[in-house]
Amino acid sequence: MDLIPPEVAGTLDGLFAERIRRSCDQAAYRAYDRAAQGWYGLSWGDMGREVARWRAALAAEGLEAGEPVAILLRNCPQWVMCDLASLSLGLAVVPLYTDDRPENAAYILQDSAARLLLVQDAGRWRRLAEALGDAPYPQRVVILEPSPEAERLAGADPRVVSAVPWLPESGPDWAQRQADPDALATIVYTSGTTGRPKGVMLSHRNILANAWAGLGVIDCYREDLFLSFLPLSHMLERMAGYYLPMMAGACVAYARSVAQLGEDLQAVRPTAVIAVPRVFERVYQRLQDQVRGRPALVRWLFRLALEAGWRRFEHDQGRAGWHAQLILWPFLQRKVAAPVLARLGRRLRVAVSGGAPLPGEVARLFIGLGLPLLQGYGLTETSPVISVNPMHDNRPQGVGVPLPGIELRIGEDEELQVRGPSVMLGYWNNRAATAQMIDRDGWLRTGDQARIEQGHVVITGRLKDILVLSNGEKVPPGDVELAIGLDPLFEQVLVIGEGRPFLSALLVLNADLWPGLARDYRLNPDDPASLSDPTLVRDMLKRTRDALRGFPGYAKIRRGILLLEPWSIENGLLTPTLKVRRGEVVRRYAVQVERAYAAAE
Repeated sequence: MDLIPPEVAGTLDGLFAERIRRSCDQAAYRAYDRAAQGWYGLSWGDMGREVARWRAALAAEGLEAGEPVAILLRNCPQWVMCDLASLSLGLAVVPLYTDDRPENAAYILQDSAARLLLVQDAGRWRRLAEALGDAPYPQRVVILEPSPEAERLAGADPRVVSAVPWLPESGPDWAQRQADPDALATIVYTSGTTGRPKGVMLSHRNILANAWAGLGVIDCYREDLFLSFLPLSHMLERMAGYYLPMMAGACVAYARSVAQLGEDLQAVRPTAVIAVPRVFERVYQRLQDQVRGRPALVRWLFRLALEAGWRRFEHDQGRAGWHAQLILWPFLQRKVAAPVLARLGRRLRVAVSGGAPLPGEVARLFIGLGLPLLQGYGLTETSPVISVNPMHDNRPQGVGVPLPGIELRIGEDEELQVRGPSVMLGYWNNRAATAQMIDRDGWLRTGDQARIEQGHVVITGRLKDILVLSNGEKVPPGDVELAIGLDPLFEQVLVIGEGRPFLSALLVLNADLWPGLARDYRLNPDDPASLSDPTLVRDMLKRTRDALRGFPGYAKIRRGILLLEPWSIENGLLTPTLKVRRGEVVRRYAVQVERAYAAAE
């Protein structure tokens, strides 16, 4: 190991400077060149020279320390270059999601007063410019990808420049500044499921402390190769897939897209990945579909492999004794598990899931196949990781143990509260929200209900999402939605019932499976009225009951509303981090909801 402690790094740009000093010729990043149709690499020394160019270009803009700079790029080495150059000048980086709606990005640019914006291409800037209108920020727009359209926009708007002429051929040699680790490093806007996003202010110390604490639970080596595909605007990817590998000296490869993830896993052959549960859920559903179509013997062997693999996992963790199935595991691993995991590149030694709850069945499948899958938990406001499962004490039903230096307590209404060096400075220009979130003693309210068992955190619900039925029963909808969502017929699920006598569910059907399903019921898949067919609705409700077998009686779904239009960022029903905007969805389908409850009454 060649870890750089926070006290040596001082700041995030100091971390980069120290990594160059220690590992100048070692591989730092890999990316795909679309023009050359091949992968290329950059050493830490190469990155140092490139960051110097970006630093010189930013310095020429006359930006002052503390001013915000916004980045609207997909994951690539240039994201890192602009980030590090900005940090080295004392600027505050404001990451934007490339697939966020233009009006959301426009709001963030104005709220943060971002003087400069680095944007991927001319098309993205054109759409954003329409949303901005005559707003004062940004005052400089740098378009990364050269094109005739970028040149036209640069000629028509004095704010706009193309990155190629804007960047100098070289920059001055790196001179590491003496800076305050507690200074503002970034403003990360939370994609709230209600209301306007709030800007979370994180310092250099916040992020360095979180990365260092993460390395205290999960080992990372210079030989590791990360495959990065979660957006760098997501704080989990930025900390655990960017700063943490830099702290350890590991290499990061940037995936081309989520659609090409399977190919990139084979080409890059990573040793570590970080993902949200939805990625694992899609693979889970695909595997289940494939297995269902195989002969009975193959299905039996697959189930046996999962069962034996899970027993092997529990035995290795010290939670179960010896069982005869352990004898079969080497054979089942070779014949069943290994060919499945080969699709992930054959070298994966750790996979981390965070950002949302991971369904237990999904975790059990991957772990049963032999993939070391670790669930973690955190908030943007905590830089972001609070807890993660250690490799040697992995309890998939929970979200792990608190990172070193993190204090936890259970407050009123079973709310999990956290205190430590990675807790944010506060919300940008919003003291009232800061005071509501963090008390005078530094305890931050997570909004999540939890219990702590044998040192492990188990999330039991979300305070804001708890549904209170008219009979007084309180139902956390998350677990119900996760269970139903594992059915491949249901692409998205939202459980409703606040103030009602029973639960109902909005069920978005899988668009790929809908035509065949409609034909099975002798329905016209192009006719919206087909979604209200009584027999179809009854059978879909039966599928939800099957998924919820074992749940309490009050958690059963009594009415189902079938939909085809998926909830997306574009239609305003998902946040950029793919969380459902519950209130917006309920408002969108209020008529159908009222009709369903009226029919029941």
